[in-house]
Amino acid sequence: MTAQLLSTSEARTLVLTLSNPEFRNALGPEMYAAGVEALSVAESNPDVRSVVITGANGIFSAGGNLQRLQNNRQLPPEHQAQSIEGLHNWIEAIRTFPKPVIAAVEGPAAGAGFSLALACDMIVAARNSVFVMAYSSIALSPDGGGSWSLSRAVPRQLATELLLCGERIGAERLQQLGVVNRLAEAGQAKLKALELAEQINARAPNALSSIKELLSDADSNTLHAHLAQERDHFVKNLHHSNAGIGIAAFLNKQTPQYD
Repeated sequence: MTAQLLSTSEARTLVLTLSNPEFRNALGPEMYAAGVEALSVAESNPDVRSVVITGANGIFSAGGNLQRLQNNRQLPPEHQAQSIEGLHNWIEAIRTFPKPVIAAVEGPAAGAGFSLALACDMIVAARNSVFVMAYSSIALSPDGGGSWSLSRAVPRQLATELLLCGERIGAERLQQLGVVNRLAEAGQAKLKALELAEQINARAPNALSSIKELLSDADSNTLHAHLAQERDHFVKNLHHSNAGIGIAAFLNKQTPQYD
């Protein structure tokens, strides 16, 4: 069976499932292109309020397909560079997507699979799931933004240890560090991620988009620039129809129904 990215809908949430059974849901160019396309379509679809990325058959992703990488060593370096660009396009598409993206992790999230989970806005993980940046174990360095995300998610010393030593880290430890948002029992990560998504889906999409953009820009902004950006988003959202709906519902002790 070929590697593919399966797309289904659960109420207002788009579910993207990594499926490559023969290679433990290893990632590949077909998935990258499909991921970018799926997010592009979902961005303009008002019926999609959030996205969950998960893996088939109780496995998130084993990362890269080592057989494919071994074969790529016989090809010009530009071939592998192009493949990584495809992955990076998907990572950037997730990071800039205006709607929440949640990773639902079962089993291993290794290498680029770990990078993919870190690119998402939130992570729900089964208690027995395992995360590992195993690049150094096969004489490689990270891709998929793994080093960028880890350096921002955990202390530098821990990020260095995970990348240099290629050691596994469990979901419970990552939750203690604030990287994993919710823990689930084995086999329940997708369900719990969908519950979290539906909780978020009930909030105003324009406000969520602003929050994502503000968080994305916070690292590179000066305080002065960020305060100005917060001001502009606040004013824009105050004058959006959803603010009228939300404020009125709060004052009247009702549940808002946002556009």
